[in-house]
Amino acid sequence: MAVALLPMAVAAGQEAPTPPTIRWSGLVDTYIALDAGRPRTLDRGYTTTAARHAEFNVNLATLAATYESPRVRGRLALQGGTSVQANYAPEPRLGSTSGPDLARLLQEAYAGVRLTDDLWVDAGIYFAPFGRESWISADNWTYTRSLIADHSPYYQSGVRLSWQATPALAAQLHLLNGWQNISESNEDKAFAASLDWTFTKGHVLSWDAFAGNEQPDSVPRRLRVFNELSWQGTLTSRVEAMATLDIGRQRRGATGTGADTWWGTAVIGRYAVSPGRVWVALRGEAYRDPNRVIITPPAGRAFEARGASVNLDVAPQPGVLWRTELRGLSAREAVFADRDAAAGLGARNVVLVSSLAWRF
Repeated sequence: MAVALLPMAVAAGQEAPTPPTIRWSGLVDTYIALDAGRPRTLDRGYTTTAARHAEFNVNLATLAATYESPRVRGRLALQGGTSVQANYAPEPRLGSTSGPDLARLLQEAYAGVRLTDDLWVDAGIYFAPFGRESWISADNWTYTRSLIADHSPYYQSGVRLSWQATPALAAQLHLLNGWQNISESNEDKAFAASLDWTFTKGHVLSWDAFAGNEQPDSVPRRLRVFNELSWQGTLTSRVEAMATLDIGRQRRGATGTGADTWWGTAVIGRYAVSPGRVWVALRGEAYRDPNRVIITPPAGRAFEARGASVNLDVAPQPGVLWRTELRGLSAREAVFADRDAAAGLGARNVVLVSSLAWRF
């Protein structure tokens, strides 16, 4: 819903300026997930979507206001849900006024000014440029997100420059607090960049990068460098596909001799059984973090896993989406919660999720 604000009076012979608008929007995404491992705490690991087992709950609820005018823009979006609880849990708590208690309520809170016709500057809390899978669950082709999406930033706090270089090429530069954190953990700042190239109709190639130190000031710095390459394209009137490759590297120890590397990939295809009403999506994925830079399983084990999923989406009415997904993951070591396995950990995980979402 968009609301146009009344323009000021215009002198005779002058062209009326474009009036600013405020657009209201929202999402309520409910779900139940049945995890074959039946985690004892009901918390499902390594995921932000459908993060609770055997529990009717809200994955994500959002209420947002977006302001747009020729020279000024901004967005304020409030949120809650189990995906928020899971994703914002690592927010640093340094000092008495820092931490996730407030940060997790702010999905986005930024203000922007147009510097030239093709250049904007925005400051505040906003979505990260990484990956093809959105934090807004209803925007994704699969209900759960890939391992690479859940283990790279969804949000950031900082300043960004957005440049529409040509109709086919867009670029961004970011100065940030760090790797998905609003509250700071050190005195350093991080940098990020992205390029989106629409090289032919319906096909977009993207490159994203990050560089920064993510260690607290109490320990030596370790430079983290991350690169991501992705493609998304429309293959036929009913078939779409996307592919993403992530590669990261972080300096090892205080001496700077050597580095730890992690990587991940995901390929997703979607077929419109009935355009605008019914879709089927398939996904294959893999993630390898042998030195526990990003993912830290219990008992000192490494995370090396691959998986697949199938998703069925049905839109019975405009703004309503019913989603069902079956997902399986297999790891080299026992890293998944499994109530019936030795030490409560197993090497495989299967989950069945059903979601009903309303968007306005």
